[in-house]
Amino acid sequence: MKRITIAIDGYSSTGKSTVAKALAKRLSYTYVDSGAMYRAVTYFAMINNCFEDGLFNSNKLKNTLDQIHISFKYNNDIGYSEVYLNDKNIESEIRSLEVSNFVSHVAAVSEVRKLMVKQQQAMGRNKGVVMDGRDIGTVVFKDAELKLFMTASSEVRANRRFEELISKGDNVKYEEVLENIINRDQIDTTRADSPLTKAVDAIEIDNSSLSKVEQLDVILKYVERIITE
Repeated sequence: MKRITIAIDGYSSTGKSTVAKALAKRLSYTYVDSGAMYRAVTYFAMINNCFEDGLFNSNKLKNTLDQIHISFKYNNDIGYSEVYLNDKNIESEIRSLEVSNFVSHVAAVSEVRKLMVKQQQAMGRNKGVVMDGRDIGTVVFKDAELKLFMTASSEVRANRRFEELISKGDNVKYEEVLENIINRDQIDTTRADSPLTKAVDAIEIDNSSLSKVEQLDVILKYVERIITE
């Protein structure tokens, strides 16, 4: 059975990573969370004082990009790969609301995107990969056999993210999370370098009212159709 590349793009908190992980596990494919890579760079920028008094010093980050090495290591206990920054597991650190508030600014830096795209393309060179993000189908894997574009209402996405953060013990308000979602959408869709757009050949899936199981079943039908052609 042939192996394909599956590119999953979409807005923040649409469950891209969740369905990508499940899909990769079902197909025995490699899963790459490209969003985690940008979060890792953001975390690096934060701990290296590239944000001061709420202002982002992009030049300082650009001058230290050669110090950033991002990798993924599979964790048998949780069933998916976790992100490492310079050989340190930062999976928990990059999921904070603070990182969420800054990641779109970091991801808008052309030098950062070029570095990440180069690493992502290398990871998917041998097919059999599921990768999710903002520009996977439009930039990273323009020739992916299956491209999906995930969407849901801002309110549904904010509620999902809010419940996730609360379950981890974070002290956040729903209104804060909703504002973050709306701001990230604005930055992601209007940035000059690789803005979030739906690839012309992507299949749009609105999962506002779909369960995780229903969503996976829908996508698996598309996969089956392609790999059995």
